Amino acid sequence: MPEIDPTEHDIAELGPKIKDVDDEQELEEMLALEKGGEDRAPVVTLIEDRLEKVGGEEEEVDPETVDLSELTVADVANMIRDIEDVEVLRDVLEREKEGKDRKGAKSQIEKKINNLEEDDGEETEVEYVPPEEKYPELDHPTNDKRYVEGTVGGEYRDMWVYCETQQGGLIDVSREMLGKARELMDGYNDDYDEDEQVIAVLIGDGVEELAEECLAYGADRVVYHEDEQLDRFRHRPYTEIFCHMCRDWEADWRDYHEPRYTVFPATNNGRDLSALVQGELDSGLASDCSGLYIDAADISNPAKTGTPGESKTFEKVLHMKRPDFSGFEYSTILCIDKPHRDFHPQGASVIPGSFEIPEAEPEPEGEVVEHDLDLPAEWFHVNVTDHDQLDGGVDLTGNEVVVALGRGIGEDPTKGMELGLDLVDAFEEADLGLSRGVITASYQFDGHVEDYVAEERQIGESGQVVEPELYIAAGISGAVQHKVGMDESDTIVAINTEADADIKDFSDYYIQGDLFEVLPRLTEALEAGEFSRAVAEVSDD
Repeated sequence: MPEIDPTEHDIAELGPKIKDVDDEQELEEMLALEKGGEDRAPVVTLIEDRLEKVGGEEEEVDPETVDLSELTVADVANMIRDIEDVEVLRDVLEREKEGKDRKGAKSQIEKKINNLEEDDGEETEVEYVPPEEKYPELDHPTNDKRYVEGTVGGEYRDMWVYCETQQGGLIDVSREMLGKARELMDGYNDDYDEDEQVIAVLIGDGVEELAEECLAYGADRVVYHEDEQLDRFRHRPYTEIFCHMCRDWEADWRDYHEPRYTVFPATNNGRDLSALVQGELDSGLASDCSGLYIDAADISNPAKTGTPGESKTFEKVLHMKRPDFSGFEYSTILCIDKPHRDFHPQGASVIPGSFEIPEAEPEPEGEVVEHDLDLPAEWFHVNVTDHDQLDGGVDLTGNEVVVALGRGIGEDPTKGMELGLDLVDAFEEADLGLSRGVITASYQFDGHVEDYVAEERQIGESGQVVEPELYIAAGISGAVQHKVGMDESDTIVAINTEADADIKDFSDYYIQGDLFEVLPRLTEALEAGEFSRAVAEVSDD
């Protein structure tokens, strides 16, 4: 039996653990366990990739004689890395074209040739070839779109914030985004001696009454469109209305082509709308962000600078911080213009709970503008004839204490949940949260605890973001997706059987132990008024 059983972990947890496994036999056993269990394709690939890396030294290949059809694109890239002879590279390129003719492999070889042929630092501007000429065999439906190629050096201003509403009121993340937008644009105006604004967008039925609140939380101007047909979120009309507001509407105050920045909530509806709007505006989107700031960026990519070897400073760039796709660290996304193509607005969706809700201005100043647009019937082909409404959801953000459970409950899921709930009940103001691993696992729960296993209790990148005074993480490894949902908590107590789980790095107290043993001790100590002492004791055991 291998030390690590892959069936007990999701891929985000397994990635950091497997990178230190160098025993082929152990990896083979892990692979067998996974294939005999859930047989998850990403996990199988992860283990097989590790097996390839530890499977012995790679045979040295001769680029002049190697059969390229037996190499992957990655193998080709590795092979040509140390080749300095342009003629050898040209021969490899010709053989690739005559063989598999893979675009990725050819691109790697051509890039290497171009790098070697650069003239003693002499800079040569990249020749621009329109896409319809560069790829004549392809269809280009976007060529007919007005804004794809035509806008270079356009006028862009302001930060537009989509303020989502529910049950006739602003949701908290809308207030958070307005406060953050106010902070960003105040700094922007100071740094660049500008006078750009925060524009709040309200779309729905009866939303005009929320305009004053948007001004109070940071907006300079509120643009709203209300119609009884917009009582619930609809993809087509909401997208068309937003884009018309910020690009096509002939309003006296909007004397620019498109917004400089757009910000949306990373809610179910906000994620949909952000992608649709940014696509319609022919720009990019950084989704599920947890941090935003505006700064200059030095870029050397010739696709952006227009000249190989040249570094260029781009001003007024929105830096959008998010967990990367590996789940192990953060990435900062930039949306940078390039020659013959502007990418505006620079757009982001924000994970709820990422920013503090500011104090509302009691007597805000600003302008409220009604948007005027006829809504064609074709935008409303689908009608909801009946629906059920939940009595209420779970909001973990207002609790002083959150007790979160992870895959560590897997030994006895029902008992693990009961122990977590016992600890929650011992506090005056606390609630139960869950990691994604518990939500997605196929655990069998008995009795009332099954009612607590719901996505609305999930904490992390795709769930809620909480900042309680005390956060207790029991049986949670600490993947980045979970970290972004709780690492701003005042005090973090982590319980894990492993000596060096990732969550240890950002915990105030780390208890190496079994949650089935530790949680009852903490509950008992809390009821006896000795919780702090008990935490210190068990963390030192």
